[in-house]
Amino acid sequence: MKMHSNAERIIYQIYPKSFMDSNHDGIGDLNGITQRLDYLQSLGVNTLWLNPIFVSPQVDNGYDVSNYFRIEPTLGTMADFEKLVTSVHDRGMELILDLVLNHTSDQHPWFKDAVSDPQSIYRNYYLWDKGRAGQVPNNWASFFGGSVWEKDPAGTDEYYFHLFDKAMPDLNWKNPEVRQAMVDIAKFWLQRGVDGFRLDAFIHIAKADFRQDVFTADSQQPQIADEYYANLPQVQEYLAEFVHALKEIKADVFILGEASSADIDLVESYTDPKRDLCDSVVSFRYFQDVPEPQLIDQLPAAGQPHKLDLAQFKRTMVSWQAVLQEWSLPTLYWSNHDLPRILDKLQIEPSMQTDAAKMLAVLMYLQRGIPCIYYGEELGMTAGQLTDPADFNDELAESFVATGTSHGFVRESLLESLSVSHKMGARSVMQWTDGVFAGFSSQTPWLNAKGNGNSVLLEKRDPDSVLNFYGQVLALRQKKLFTEGRIVFEVNDPDLYGYTRFWEKQQAYIMCNLTDHEKKIKLTEEQCASRVKLKNRAQFDRTANKLTLGAYGVLVLEG
Repeated sequence: MKMHSNAERIIYQIYPKSFMDSNHDGIGDLNGITQRLDYLQSLGVNTLWLNPIFVSPQVDNGYDVSNYFRIEPTLGTMADFEKLVTSVHDRGMELILDLVLNHTSDQHPWFKDAVSDPQSIYRNYYLWDKGRAGQVPNNWASFFGGSVWEKDPAGTDEYYFHLFDKAMPDLNWKNPEVRQAMVDIAKFWLQRGVDGFRLDAFIHIAKADFRQDVFTADSQQPQIADEYYANLPQVQEYLAEFVHALKEIKADVFILGEASSADIDLVESYTDPKRDLCDSVVSFRYFQDVPEPQLIDQLPAAGQPHKLDLAQFKRTMVSWQAVLQEWSLPTLYWSNHDLPRILDKLQIEPSMQTDAAKMLAVLMYLQRGIPCIYYGEELGMTAGQLTDPADFNDELAESFVATGTSHGFVRESLLESLSVSHKMGARSVMQWTDGVFAGFSSQTPWLNAKGNGNSVLLEKRDPDSVLNFYGQVLALRQKKLFTEGRIVFEVNDPDLYGYTRFWEKQQAYIMCNLTDHEKKIKLTEEQCASRVKLKNRAQFDRTANKLTLGAYGVLVLEG
């Protein structure tokens, strides 16, 4: 039985390796999550999303799966998983798993058999092509750098396709056996109590003709080719077949799709309520950097912090909310495992981060849609400070440090820059206490990074903390006004993120100051007659119809 409608859903994303270590080996695990369920329930979330927990060589932290039917041993056992599912459901919560559809590990039995025997039935589970004139089949680039093509390890004249790391070969979704195999995997987990899936990189499961190069003036370097391997029409055909098969097992299965490059038109299509596709999708298009960021010329741009353009974010979100209002629910999120943490993206003074974190919670999660909170966000966590370039597991990071030191930059400053701009900085361990290793473990964590000290223990004691404010936001979020209500935005003031929610005869007025300076706002008679539900750094003068919001201040009124 479905415990929550999608409009009532509040998702909490857990990076299992970094959440809680129950057996003190330095790696977070499933039993650690189970131990912390009471905390999550008290916070107000009702759905947990776990990043991949399947057997993996960990080339890409679990997104390279070598066995979809077993739990990664460092995270626990199948018995641990079953205990977690039961404990989640006993609390009236739901659980969704991260399912990697586009590729497997090169250690997966399918790929190993495909390489060992060119006549294997599993050869056609992957994508192969012959080179051209001694070169790779085309000039398409991998997202992880270099070509998408890697020579067949068996020594044939063919290459296999990998959109990500070369240890992660792409699956051939044209093959109906592959499509059925992925359905069988998903059904296996549904039968073990899973309530839904986050579909990783599903927008890449269809590819164009390999003979077509990308037009470029620089023919020597591989080129990103989104038009040839992202959001092709066949993606929706494959996705509809996949989701329809799952709904035959669990009619109310929840599907959250990762569509990182999808624009509003594609999101509208991927969430068509009349078709068996996604309930909601995560797009990275919400977030754009401030135009022409002030970067240091001598250093690669990829390792330097890029400031979020809040004004552009507002324009984007207003249009997405308007388009999807009669259609589907957008995913509401600030951070995830692939992005820097939001407080680092704002590039504000540490003294202002608490107020900014509170403002961002109200701004995002009282909108129409499905909140998706990244672990530790409710504490105002920022990036963990990594001290070894190798910890980023990225050749570009090591190159950044090498380039910087060769130009005379201080190594520690380079690592700090990387930590706040790279996704690994956002994967540091959850800060439970102010003790050794933040209460995550008694042993050195798998990703040893210094946090900002905003711990659950300390914030629970502080009535003014980000954690306690998040609890108030999520409690308010559960009202029909915010789960079912319509939304209309104030668009005339670029420094104000303001909107109104409507449900039957109720209204809520949300006003957020996007700036680091005080802002004065003239209120309407209706607003002045409303009750204050939440506020921070706000002075509300009903008699004068005035509101003064301090830096990153926020006010929520209900009438």
